Amino acid sequence: GGSTATPGGGEATGSSQARAGLDASWQVDLFGGARRGVEAAEADYASAAASVDAARVALVAEVARTYVELGTLDARIDIAERNLVSQTETLRLTEYRARAGLVTTQDVEQARASRAQTEASIPALEQGRVEAEHRLDLLLGERPGATRARLGGGVGRPTVPARVAVGIPAETLRQRPDVRAAERTLAAETARVGVAEAARYPSLTLSGSIGVEALQQGAVEGTGLFYSLVGGLTAPIWDAGRRAAAVEAQDAAREEALARYELVVLTALHEVEDALVALARSRERRAALDRAAEAARAAATLARQRYGAGLIDFQPVLETERTVLAVEDGRATSAADEVQALIRLYEALGGGWAPSGPTSDAEDDA
Repeated sequence: GGSTATPGGGEATGSSQARAGLDASWQVDLFGGARRGVEAAEADYASAAASVDAARVALVAEVARTYVELGTLDARIDIAERNLVSQTETLRLTEYRARAGLVTTQDVEQARASRAQTEASIPALEQGRVEAEHRLDLLLGERPGATRARLGGGVGRPTVPARVAVGIPAETLRQRPDVRAAERTLAAETARVGVAEAARYPSLTLSGSIGVEALQQGAVEGTGLFYSLVGGLTAPIWDAGRRAAAVEAQDAAREEALARYELVVLTALHEVEDALVALARSRERRAALDRAAEAARAAATLARQRYGAGLIDFQPVLETERTVLAVEDGRATSAADEVQALIRLYEALGGGWAPSGPTSDAEDDA
């Protein structure tokens, strides 16, 4: 027999499909609303940064004031202790003269009372010193006692230079962080007026879709690319005046920011002038008390000598010693007031500044 073979056609089919797509939309800034929004955000950031600087200036000034207070209390304690030694010598002199029958015990009791009064003032001054140390610890964010351990032997007493350069008012306005913050806030509110105004006009939105579709059958036979772009223009037709009212409200906010800026500028100028006057007057008072302290010490020494020689009674001695204590204590307080006035002036000027000079654009931005 025979056999017939009929070959059959076998079909192998493989197919795969890939599709990738990207949808995006853009809003065209036809009237500058987005640009002014960016300006407002940048101004807000600069205002916040200047407010941080203002807080730093206030903190540093408070630390400096507390440090000066600490040094002043050290000086007043030292003055009280030195006068206590002098009054102790006077008490011994009166006791010696009383034993010799030259004076009555009244002089002794007056000398003892005066000495005890000076001695009683020292604990209150020491308490104030400890409290000032604790305030300084708190300002520096440290545990109580850290300042005492750091300062060790005592506190230096700052002196005021003979001449203080304050610059010109325009520089003062540039240096003060609160002025910069108010100016940037004004800039932000002004930019937002542009944002509100742009919202009254039509907006154009572009939306698009890009995709690639490949159909593979054994091998790639073709690639299709399609692109579609649709533009949409929307305009506010009737909103019952809401957008117009928003513009008016934002303009009012800008006017308020302008008024605050003007107030900050005037306050800055007044504070600088007040600090300059305080510095000048405290310097005059300290110089007068320097002369008074020198005269009071000479008078007390002379009165003690004349009393020891029996030429005068005890009352002038008592009065001159009290005068020495009061004048020297007032002199220490006045010297502190002079330094405090300088700190106040530096704070009013913006807390210090770097020397001017050529800088790069990057440094100016920083």
